[in-house]
Amino acid sequence: MQRTKIHFETLGCKLNQVESEGAARVFTDSGFSVTMDPMTAADPSDDSVAACVVNTCTVTAKAEQKARRIIRLLLSKFPSSVVIVTGCYAQLNQSDLLAMDPRIAVLGGQNKGSLADVPSLLKGNSEKSGVDLQSVLQSFFDSKRAVSKIGEITEPFRLATDTFLNHSRSSLKIQDGCNCVCTYCRIRLARGKSVSLDAAEVLSRVRSLESAGQREVVITTVNIAQYRGKWKDENGNEVFVNFAGLLEILLEKTESIGIRISSLYPEIVDEKLAELFENPRVRPHFHISVQSGSDSVLYRMKRPYKIEKVYRACSLLKKAKGNPFLACDIIAGFPGETDGDFDLTMKMLSECGFTFVHAFPFSARPGTEAFSMRPMVPNNVTDTRIKRLEEFNRKSKTAYIESFVGKTIPAVCETVHRPNVARGIMLSGNAGDVVVHAVTENFLHCQLVFPAFSKDIPKAGSEVFVRIVRPLADSERTGESDTLAVVVAASPES
Repeated sequence: MQRTKIHFETLGCKLNQVESEGAARVFTDSGFSVTMDPMTAADPSDDSVAACVVNTCTVTAKAEQKARRIIRLLLSKFPSSVVIVTGCYAQLNQSDLLAMDPRIAVLGGQNKGSLADVPSLLKGNSEKSGVDLQSVLQSFFDSKRAVSKIGEITEPFRLATDTFLNHSRSSLKIQDGCNCVCTYCRIRLARGKSVSLDAAEVLSRVRSLESAGQREVVITTVNIAQYRGKWKDENGNEVFVNFAGLLEILLEKTESIGIRISSLYPEIVDEKLAELFENPRVRPHFHISVQSGSDSVLYRMKRPYKIEKVYRACSLLKKAKGNPFLACDIIAGFPGETDGDFDLTMKMLSECGFTFVHAFPFSARPGTEAFSMRPMVPNNVTDTRIKRLEEFNRKSKTAYIESFVGKTIPAVCETVHRPNVARGIMLSGNAGDVVVHAVTENFLHCQLVFPAFSKDIPKAGSEVFVRIVRPLADSERTGESDTLAVVVAASPES
């Protein structure tokens, strides 16, 4: 039986999503049929799947637990498939993953670019059983691992694409790895040392996305503060530019494509970068890697900044964009975090005007300095702090949406659901309505409702102008949607 289907499961960060999209493009170009929607226990089995790719995360113990659960589900649902496990968890725990099942092949995250070679290996061994394919793939993956330098990423930017199967907004990885020594972080161990894509290549890829009709590109990195890309100046001399230098080049040498930055480190937000952010093509949505509002906690985390840098960054971002969507990461319950430390975090969130917090309970990760730090914060105390952060989110996000009620904002349509009755959506009172999910330039996730036979239903990837109506009630939400909006007009350039 000829098996030509490939299934992807992606966990963790935006960077993993970008890399999975790049790998999926390689498979489709090689004639494989690719699916990327997450599997559920209710989905039927399929004997025609040649391979599954699980792109894993190791940021918390729960992320690894989720990966193992997904792997077991795929082994059950796709009985003839080999399951390729890659990503950060695969980089650090290869032997544990291989021990789970003989159909599992493990490709460390630092060699993830080698996924581009898998289609030819599958085609060359298409008549073999899953176990035999595992042996072929694992031998190949082991050979890549054997010649890799410890802590260095091989072919870090090989998985690139200008078409995206599972996302309407394009993304581009410009940097990978991290040279910091944050005491809680296992990602730096998994991804290795910082590497950057040459600025000329970044420009070339953004121009390609623009030519392909993409309305926006999301710039993704592990640590944007460590971007150092080669560039030839006006005299032909080779120089290295930081992110501010790269952004200046992109804004000068592209025409219309919008630029969204996936994550910022507070220490790089200075007057020059803020001035570049004033450009209307830079989206008014910023995610800042913060982790805590207490200098003593940041010191124990070995973060490369103090809290004054976060305050200054937020002030400059607001000066540049007025009322941007500001998000951040916060770790609750870091060893030694006192009630006073956490109160400083809550104070910082309020005073800086953050719209949303990605809240994580501290997870002691093997191989990190914080794994053995004491005193540990009791679980019930951490849980209480997480609930306070979630309550902050509810109030802050609602207030932010309400501040835009009645205003018209450009948005990119991401998904179209037909009909909405299958999803339990009854906003318009018509069971046949079509629901479109769109994301505004300032990151409001909007629900747009259309009659089933409307001729004006926008396509995924198109740009429209929407007027914000109100926040959605919990019972009305679908997926990430939290805002009800209506289309005012299609973008004249979409």
